[in-house]
Amino acid sequence: MQNIRNIAIIAHVDHGKTTLVDKIIHASKIFDAHQQFDDLILDNNDLERERGITIVSKNVSVRYKDVKINIIDTPGHADFGGEVERVLKMADGVLLLVDAFEGPMPQTRFVLGKAIQLGLKPIVVVNKVDKENCRPDEVHESVFDLMFNLDATEDQLDFVTLYGSSKQGWMSRDWMQPTEDITPLLDAIIEVIPPAPFREGTPQMQVTSLDYSSFVGRIAIGRVHRGVLKEGANMSLCKRDGSIKKVKIKELQVFEGLGKVKVAEVAAGEICAVTGIEGFDIGDTLADFENPEPMDRIAIDEPTMNMLFTINNSPFFGKEGKFVTSRHLRDRLFKETEKNLALRVDETDREDQFLVYGRGILHLSVLIETMRREGYELQVGQPQVIFKEIDGQKHEPVEHLVVDVPEETAGKVIELVTMRKGELTIMEPKGDLQHLEFNIPARGLIGLRNNVLTATAGEAIMNHRFLQYEPFKGTIPGRIAGSLIAMETGPGTAYSIDKLQDRGIFFVEPGEDVYMGQVIGEHSRGNDLVVNIQKGKKLTNMRASGSDDNVKIAPKKVFSLEEAMEYIQKDEYLEVTPKSIRMRKIYLDENERKRYGNSEN
Repeated sequence: MQNIRNIAIIAHVDHGKTTLVDKIIHASKIFDAHQQFDDLILDNNDLERERGITIVSKNVSVRYKDVKINIIDTPGHADFGGEVERVLKMADGVLLLVDAFEGPMPQTRFVLGKAIQLGLKPIVVVNKVDKENCRPDEVHESVFDLMFNLDATEDQLDFVTLYGSSKQGWMSRDWMQPTEDITPLLDAIIEVIPPAPFREGTPQMQVTSLDYSSFVGRIAIGRVHRGVLKEGANMSLCKRDGSIKKVKIKELQVFEGLGKVKVAEVAAGEICAVTGIEGFDIGDTLADFENPEPMDRIAIDEPTMNMLFTINNSPFFGKEGKFVTSRHLRDRLFKETEKNLALRVDETDREDQFLVYGRGILHLSVLIETMRREGYELQVGQPQVIFKEIDGQKHEPVEHLVVDVPEETAGKVIELVTMRKGELTIMEPKGDLQHLEFNIPARGLIGLRNNVLTATAGEAIMNHRFLQYEPFKGTIPGRIAGSLIAMETGPGTAYSIDKLQDRGIFFVEPGEDVYMGQVIGEHSRGNDLVVNIQKGKKLTNMRASGSDDNVKIAPKKVFSLEEAMEYIQKDEYLEVTPKSIRMRKIYLDENERKRYGNSEN
């Protein structure tokens, strides 16, 4: 029986997890000498590389000292918790990676809590000890306190700690004594993480992940829990509704290096990919043909936010995208629910509108960004949090918010958060920063990041995670400023934008095409204002000296997708196409807006 270790890597966004996996891959020499690979080998999705975050969990395996180590790369952001919860089921231990300055962050706590509940053995890696003002010993203490607070067992609390720098490619048991490479980490994995146990009995495997190939269709990935899976064997597939379907394994593959290798059978404890099974969902169990025994299904935390997705019906529809119809939109959204466990799609009474439920703004924005890159055009409404009725009382999701901010602007941040019904729970110095922790309704987070970054000149670091449902906290003030709305369709002129600059900030620049009803700026007052930016200067044959000075126009304000999603009001849509992000009123015509007011949505 071959010796196997299954290990999941847990870390907060940007603590160096993917870089560490790169170094492990290089250390185990799975590449031939002539093969060249860039950094961030596992971040193979454009979005992951651009944002520097892991969105989809991945499997890779390395061999070290005759032991096969299966590494499962997990997302670090709580919005992708649906990914994390299912992949931890495949592991026997976890590698907890923390930054030597920042220490454990709220999202680390979220994933670590799940791992400790499952009884996984942790190894702690304090990374980036080469950074200035790092504090490895304090971080080690805070990791211990965190595990203790998460009710870790004595065995889990007796964890091995390694210090090092994934970027420089070394790990050591003592951070004052750097080593040459990361082999101390690989040694610790073999020593500390228990070998994958072999359980005798009828075969059982839970589908925890899926892959897709245009040649063989959907591929089920999971860890064999018990017994042996054999190629060509007839099996039972236990579904969510209790039904049992008879299926046949066409081909079995195990992970070897960055790829997969075909095998005849897979024993308990190994992670494998199964092809040839039709109609499976994540959480289904592949069990014995004659005596099928389903495993407990994976419990996924409920979504806390929803958004209305609809087809693009603006005057500029179809100019930039390939997929613009409601059928395209519907098929794509339902296809996403097959592999994105924490996402839910409900149809509405209108066939071109869908309610999409997710774990947070980032979770939904990654879906929207992926769709626009695939050539979809769509419109989305303002994000809404999901309320629940508990014991006859209205409850809402509350998030734990952590802000690290320079001391001189901490007061402004506290003021902004408490205005939105946030409660300050912890305030302490952390290096030369002030560390603030709040409990804040999820509603209060929408649009907060923009305001906090403005108030702190971009120096605040914000992170949050879902805490629990609590009784409704009352109304929260929304955006104070109104919108500037285009009166006509056509390109804007520098002359008219210049004349209107005292009315607010513009989101468009001269020469940019706009349409009637498009939100083209933020009004300096609380009401919406319809303006004409297409007007040109009346020309005469008289040349007046000095009055034709160069027009000085402030640069337009540019929004990222998340910022735009948080910015729009209840009566506005965000139009998303492969090349543009535009804000618009739901009713483009001014008379219609007055007639319907805010009655819709």
